[in-house]
Amino acid sequence: MPKDLAEPRSRQPRLRKPDATDGADIWELVKSCKPLDENSMYANLIQADHFRDTCVVAELNGEVVGWISGHIIPAKDELFVWQVAVSPKARGLGLGKKMLAELIERDACDDADHLKTTITEDNDASWALFRSFARSIGGELTDEPHFESEEHFGGQHDTEHMVTISLPTPGALARAA
Repeated sequence: MPKDLAEPRSRQPRLRKPDATDGADIWELVKSCKPLDENSMYANLIQADHFRDTCVVAELNGEVVGWISGHIIPAKDELFVWQVAVSPKARGLGLGKKMLAELIERDACDDADHLKTTITEDNDASWALFRSFARSIGGELTDEPHFESEEHFGGQHDTEHMVTISLPTPGALARAA
């Protein structure tokens, strides 16, 4: 087919809820996004299937290029974001922030008054993303050591800081836009 008749390639990712068939693609994406911890493919499949309402997949021209896994913390009004992965092919599009914004606007997150995540001290990209996201929604960001290197990881992993961001009331972001 001549190039000028080919379907144009988009630079705007489509954000959606994942499904179980996305598990393998999510696993491959996470593996390509160092320093993210690799989980088993089965763990990503379960996240995409059982926790789909609090996870986000970003597709660009049919390829999974972004992923957020999260869940509502049991017995708390808090959304925990486990991982944010953005393919090198989709970097520079503000995709991490767009996926976070999509996630907190979902009905499943209406009761969440805080977003929580853990970040190691040296993960500059994650700190930048969550600080920028907090600023963009007018949320306060705090952090403190949570999962300690020696106590929780037997010295095999750096300390994870619990980051807490206050969230706006449901629909506040849409009204502010």
